[in-house]
Amino acid sequence: MTYRVDLAVRVEDALADLPETGRQEVLETIAAALVRRDVWPEPGGWDAALVFGSRSWVAFTAYPDGIDVVSVGWVG
Repeated sequence: MTYRVDLAVRVEDALADLPETGRQEVLETIAAALVRRDVWPEPGGWDAALVFGSRSWVAFTAYPDGIDVVSVGWVG
């Protein structure tokens, strides 16, 4: 099944400001969140979930066909 990922504008801005190492890890963390349907909150609701990488985190909401990434962070 194909899923979609939407990024909030502030997430796009944050990714642009990260060094390549941080950007790569955050994108890998987003990919991990996308394929782990078991950690998704109830689709279409107001709940969000967090997924952590080794030095990053991603906050997202869910839809039946994907996730909406609302916030990211990386400890550099």
